[in-house]
Amino acid sequence: MELNCVPVQMNLNLLPSRAEMEQAACSKDASYDGVFFVAVRTTGIFCRPSCPARAKLENVEFFPTIRDAVLAGYRPCKRCHPLLVYGALPDWVTTLIQRVETAPDLKITAAELRELKTTPERVRRWFREHYGMTFVEWCRSRRLANALTQIRAGATLDDVVFANQYESHSGFREAFSKVFGVPPGQSQTSDFVATQILETPLGALLVGAVERGICAIAYTDKQMLEHNYATIRKHFGYPILPVTNHHIEHLRDELACYFAGKLTEFTTPLVPQGTAFQEKVWSELQRIPYGTTISYDELARRIGQPTAVRAVARANGMNRIDILIPCHRVIGKDGQLTGYNGGIWRKRLLLELERTGKSPSHETIQ
Repeated sequence: MELNCVPVQMNLNLLPSRAEMEQAACSKDASYDGVFFVAVRTTGIFCRPSCPARAKLENVEFFPTIRDAVLAGYRPCKRCHPLLVYGALPDWVTTLIQRVETAPDLKITAAELRELKTTPERVRRWFREHYGMTFVEWCRSRRLANALTQIRAGATLDDVVFANQYESHSGFREAFSKVFGVPPGQSQTSDFVATQILETPLGALLVGAVERGICAIAYTDKQMLEHNYATIRKHFGYPILPVTNHHIEHLRDELACYFAGKLTEFTTPLVPQGTAFQEKVWSELQRIPYGTTISYDELARRIGQPTAVRAVARANGMNRIDILIPCHRVIGKDGQLTGYNGGIWRKRLLLELERTGKSPSHETIQ
């Protein structure tokens, strides 16, 4: 199935309350970036909720989309760059990544960085904030991921060492073994977690995938990024590399369609990894139809363990593949929304999107 959905902004009727948005703006909560925008009447500027600039609440108003803020006469903040909140990379980052892709062995000098209107310090900081590693570490990880792919495809060690511009076989073996835990000759059965950050109308998602499918989807922000990486590394025991694969790219397309209201069932393969009981609960979660909800009690009955409601709730909370394993479709017996890894406000918006069964009011970013 070919998907043809472009990333969009979501403008649902159910935004967080004024009090919740004020609290998020006061605490500079980056998890709300993209959910709403903060505009300051006294300056005529609009920002992300996480913007470090401060303003008095009586001078602030909130908008659900970039377009709404611009049409109201506000201009984007030059400090937090709200126009980039949905994942558009700065031009200098795009150029830098393209250079690495076309010439992995290229050593980029400080002078070349200045030509891109940036500095080594800024590059180091940006890659650490967005990928949890420095630019040098990012380049090294890309080369090693490429090397593993070539080895799996049957390339000889000589060819791999030459293609990835290592100065010696011993240097390559040492670098490879340090990351993958085995020497290149024993790596046919090795795996790694490919990770990418996908921007959505509900904020950034850190997505992890192994060779068999998606193994992790978690809401994240800059403050949580290191923790998220550590959790994936600890749980799966694989090295984490900042690369994509065909599962992640397929998921990227499906998420765009899902948030556009055009997709009700995901086909991206999943690799949930938990106890037998957890996987039983997660499997049942995937049987809850789009647009419907059930209670924890009902979920326990469906897996044949009606007295294990608390254990079911814990397993629900341990779900590591948000949205695709739809734990957001489980609510309290009284109909109230209960805990969700991404926050109750995200759960509310997901259920509203699915309840309508059609695309809400969307604005394509211009």
